[in-house]
Amino acid sequence: MKISTKGRYALRLAIDVAQQQAAGPVSLREASERQGFSTKYIEQLASQLMHAGILKSVRGAHGGYSLAKDADQITAGDILRASEGSTAPVACLDDDFGVCPMRDKCTTISFWEGLDSAIENYVDSVSLADLAAQPRVEGDVCEIEVDFLP
Repeated sequence: MKISTKGRYALRLAIDVAQQQAAGPVSLREASERQGFSTKYIEQLASQLMHAGILKSVRGAHGGYSLAKDADQITAGDILRASEGSTAPVACLDDDFGVCPMRDKCTTISFWEGLDSAIENYVDSVSLADLAAQPRVEGDVCEIEVDFLP
């Protein structure tokens, strides 16, 4: 499984909101400046996280975004599924794929199910509160996409 930029940035946005919301609703413009990605992109992510019940918007002059529930009630898995759609390591385990016609004959299905279970257990064991408690390292902006060549 490879988490896309969308998943990584959604996680960073949620962490930013969790870390900053004590001072009031978080402005997406300020969050985008702190995180180093565009406001337009962060707006799309915020919309997905709102739809999933992770963020809520606060309207008005001092409006912005806050968490829809306590940070310890939101998991990394919740955020990744909201932004990525699935954490399944192979398409045949993804709900959008449907039932694989080879499932009953597949010699690798138990391996993929085990890997999927391990991924789900891990991402659901880490709360947003756990992630937000990690200190931010100055210059902690990853913009590089790396392709590994054989």
